[in-house]
Amino acid sequence: MTQDEVDNVKASMPATDLNGPQVTGTGNFMEKYAAEREKRLDAKGVGQYIDLIESDKYGKFIEDPWVELGTPIKEPVPDGGRCKFLIAGGFGGTWYWNRYPGLMCDVESYIYLPLLEEMGYMPKRRYASGYEIREYCNSVCTKYGLHDRAMFQSRAKSMTWDEVKKDWVVEIVKKPKGGQESLLTLRTDFAMIAPGVLSNAKLPNVDGIDSFGGHMFHTARWDYNYTGGTPEQPDLTGLRGKKVAIVGTGATAVQAVPELAKYADELTIFQRTPSAIDERGNRDTDPEWFQTKVARHPGWFRERNLNFAAFLTNPGTRPAEDMVDDGWTHMPSYSALVGTRKPVTMENVQEHVGALHTYDYPRQERVRQRTKGIVDDSATAEALQAWYPSWCKRPCFHDEYLQAFNLENVKLVDTEGKSIDRIVEIGIEVAGKTYDVDVIIWSTGFRSPVVGSNAGKANIVVAGRNGVSMEDLAAKGELGTLHGTSVRHFPNFFTPAPSQVGFSANFTFVADTLTSHQVLIISEAMKRAEKGQKPVIEPSQEAMDEWAMRVLGGAATFAGMMGCTPSYFNKEGEIDRITDPAAQMNMAKYGIWPYGFQSYYDILQEWRGEGSMKGLEVSVVG
Repeated sequence: MTQDEVDNVKASMPATDLNGPQVTGTGNFMEKYAAEREKRLDAKGVGQYIDLIESDKYGKFIEDPWVELGTPIKEPVPDGGRCKFLIAGGFGGTWYWNRYPGLMCDVESYIYLPLLEEMGYMPKRRYASGYEIREYCNSVCTKYGLHDRAMFQSRAKSMTWDEVKKDWVVEIVKKPKGGQESLLTLRTDFAMIAPGVLSNAKLPNVDGIDSFGGHMFHTARWDYNYTGGTPEQPDLTGLRGKKVAIVGTGATAVQAVPELAKYADELTIFQRTPSAIDERGNRDTDPEWFQTKVARHPGWFRERNLNFAAFLTNPGTRPAEDMVDDGWTHMPSYSALVGTRKPVTMENVQEHVGALHTYDYPRQERVRQRTKGIVDDSATAEALQAWYPSWCKRPCFHDEYLQAFNLENVKLVDTEGKSIDRIVEIGIEVAGKTYDVDVIIWSTGFRSPVVGSNAGKANIVVAGRNGVSMEDLAAKGELGTLHGTSVRHFPNFFTPAPSQVGFSANFTFVADTLTSHQVLIISEAMKRAEKGQKPVIEPSQEAMDEWAMRVLGGAATFAGMMGCTPSYFNKEGEIDRITDPAAQMNMAKYGIWPYGFQSYYDILQEWRGEGSMKGLEVSVVG
């Protein structure tokens, strides 16, 4: 954040806030935010990381540890066969891959677990463990008979639209663990790519990774063979007597650190940017309470989710009842990231950003004071302070992370906003000091969700009509959609993308809303086809342009994101460096729907109710 930006925000805040709150030795808190951000800016941006899905050299870090050697691959569709609908993805998604100790969801389980109402399931705890979520996902697949339709240990390599036959030709690479690759080709009438928002693990691109003489793994592929324990029973007895390093202090490390601290002889935590750690307050689910207060009438799941979204996005017009009533719903400033119904224009944008900080500062200061009240060592407590707005990084909620720093075997190494210097044979070097460790656990997160298309995120080459490349369109800033779900030049292709859709801290409900909308589109189109025929569905250019302009019209809503500390939200600070007005406008057109999730949901409902499938071109062939 430049000094001019700091001054503009200060000028837009109420006088009581303008002359305070004060930060000892640094003046106004906005100046402290700017100074802390400056420490963390890296000219390389996203280039300071290694994207493991694209790396031949370091691909070992993302090999599947959960499949036994020699497990055969099911082929629900034979080579040369066809299916009605193909989804490139897997059961459980992030809950399949992530099985680190301490794993749980930071969103209330009563709104997070999809199809809860249809399944008649009561989550065991308010915030479900990763193990429970994975088991639940498998139970959904069992109920709906999906296991026999799944093809794992495989990846889609390419998807190509056949304009003559009006279907997709999909090349799938099969690679059983320990076996040889082979290729399967099939055809499908409809296709979807669902790689998730955070799916591609990354490593810091630092010198010497290959020189380390100990053991290393990424948290997204936890190595229980080394640590001991299992995802179900994470007793990490293999770490007894070991010197353990975990690099990173984001949402994953916040959960894993307390478990590591129970077993490691020495646990050293390397921090570049601290997370803001509020109380979680997890508890067992009381069956009577669940039936009377949560699952109280048909439609409760959607109602509760929309209520949650309203408390994230509408600070001035919230519902009378806060159904979820947790740390998320008491953070109105999160509307800086997910939007708000209040129109924001260039005329009132400074007032808007000032109001966000007015909402946010008391919350962030309370969280900082909470840290000081828990962590005994004053220097450690100071280093764990999160000096940035709550929306700049994923807020964290935990009841054991900060407490772990009071243990004698736990040590924090704060890098003052910089990357670690290098890896050496015996450990990690920071600021001229070498830390001797036996194992390095990389808790360095995932590629930014705002980079590229879903095709690129899944490492799939998608070629639409006339060979148009989906990833090339994204690189040019031309990957428009209608409602964020379908793209011109890619008929019968759907994508639950974060671009141009309403957003929430609870992404599963966003995905549920998008896929329900897509199913309705396909169903309505199928009604227009006679027996033996099939529909071809594609948005018009005019409809996509209109939707892009509606997104662009509210782009000022996200002005608070400018000047954020580097993170995957802003491509590690790269977005702030875009100064060309045309490029800025183009980027804004393909951003998040700016008026909050409830507004987006209402638009989809209105579109369905109108009944004409406005904006979609639907033809029938065959």
